[in-house]
Amino acid sequence: MDSEQLIKQIMAEVMKNLESNSANLATKPVSPSAPSAPTDPTAAPKRAAGKVGKEHYPLAEKHPELIKTNTGKTLDDLTLAKVKSGLARNMRRAAELVAVPDEKLLSIYNALRPYRSTKDELYAIAEDLESGYGATVSAGFVRQAADVYEARGRLRED
Repeated sequence: MDSEQLIKQIMAEVMKNLESNSANLATKPVSPSAPSAPTDPTAAPKRAAGKVGKEHYPLAEKHPELIKTNTGKTLDDLTLAKVKSGLARNMRRAAELVAVPDEKLLSIYNALRPYRSTKDELYAIAEDLESGYGATVSAGFVRQAADVYEARGRLRED
């Protein structure tokens, strides 16, 4: 099985699972909660400075501005389409490395550690990945690492 077919098979299984989970969430009955006083569903409660109470939940509906990932993405930035795209990109990168022998991958991993390689050595690794294994995405990452290491002074100096 070539890498393109492997990616398609993996993505089909992932998508099937995502769709199944989405259907389960949509049809899952909501458990009754404790009775509460009638409130205006369109009015979100006021927040005390820095405090979020149970009346502020669900945050996604009442205070979406409070929800951020550790990288600073907002709730609006997180979409199923973007998740699928990122997953597909990771699967393509992983699939292209299947052909690379384990020993070679370990040597590349060690070469990518700070102060272990020169820029020329990292570029040679990228060229080998690209021309020898067709691993263009991974080769791009190695070149990017070489450039970043150069800018940050993390390359080995001979």
